[in-house]
Amino acid sequence: MTDLAGHPSDGLWQRLWRTFLSGLATVLPVGITLYLVWWLLQQAESLFGGLVRVVLPDGWYFPGLGILVAIGVVLLVGAFLNAWLFARLVDLGEAILSRIPLVKTVYTGLRDILGFLSRSGGESDLKQVVSVEIQPEVHVIGFVTDNDVGQGLPELARDADDPLVSVYMPMGYQVGGYTLYLPESRLQPLDLSIEQAMRVVLTAGVNRPHSTGGDGNRG
Repeated sequence: MTDLAGHPSDGLWQRLWRTFLSGLATVLPVGITLYLVWWLLQQAESLFGGLVRVVLPDGWYFPGLGILVAIGVVLLVGAFLNAWLFARLVDLGEAILSRIPLVKTVYTGLRDILGFLSRSGGESDLKQVVSVEIQPEVHVIGFVTDNDVGQGLPELARDADDPLVSVYMPMGYQVGGYTLYLPESRLQPLDLSIEQAMRVVLTAGVNRPHSTGGDGNRG
């Protein structure tokens, strides 16, 4: 399509711009991930490599040894966590950090996030994907974390007509969310895996799941 002077219309530039954005959406996450991995490897090599040079005799060091030592240290920490004495020392350190203002906020947040990410699928605290209608025709995706609130919080469940469950509702594009205690009758189960639903919520619906072919599941 051309204008009166025979030049291409803005439609071509719009298509090029959309194509560029599509490519950027693919390249940028990969590039950032690779950069972060490279940065972490460099930091591990710089820190542990310097320590290795002090301990080992001259000529024994080679590039990459610091990274291997860092991996070994992490594996040893994971193995020692199963030891009672080491676990008690870790608990004592966490108790100290949890009493320091500002430090406790950062530390506990990172600890909970990394603890959640390190669990396998079978160990996840998120039990089921549900939809909650907070207003007529307004739905929010949540994750059931406790099917029996009455055991831990009997005061909440005492006057409830229906069994209460706890539902975690994360926010889009950030780490955080709300935990609501709702009657089980208010929940509508969704045919989504935990991973699919989490991607939908954390990307504000941009990364929607593909259709499974059912009448009620639209991609």
